[in-house]
Amino acid sequence: MRKIEHIGIAVKSLETSNLLFEKLFGAPAYKQEEVASEGVKTSFFMNGPNKIELLEATNADSPIAKFLEKKGEGIHHIAFDVQDIHSEMKRMQDEGFVLLNEVPKKGADNKLVVFLHPKTTNGVLIELCQEIV
Repeated sequence: MRKIEHIGIAVKSLETSNLLFEKLFGAPAYKQEEVASEGVKTSFFMNGPNKIELLEATNADSPIAKFLEKKGEGIHHIAFDVQDIHSEMKRMQDEGFVLLNEVPKKGADNKLVVFLHPKTTNGVLIELCQEIV
């Protein structure tokens, strides 16, 4: 893992939350995107070298909808940038972590992603992401 790539925050309304984070950072989201396969719409904000991803559910069965129902709005995951997602997945499995997906999926912001089960990471959902080139 090379660095924290972004922090994901589950929100009920992207429209409302975009306004809030725009005021907080003094700049609008630099990118908005829907990931239909995950049932989510996203907005990305930069703050210095740090990236924040806001996530809104687009259907009641999406992981974000379930998270919001169970825990409410707040930090959903921490994503780490990796150079080779396949070798990092193998390393994580060899270290005893449980992967939530067996193969990387296309995620937002031009990334391949895989998640580690929070039961194996002290309750924190960890995302590994690699830039698609």
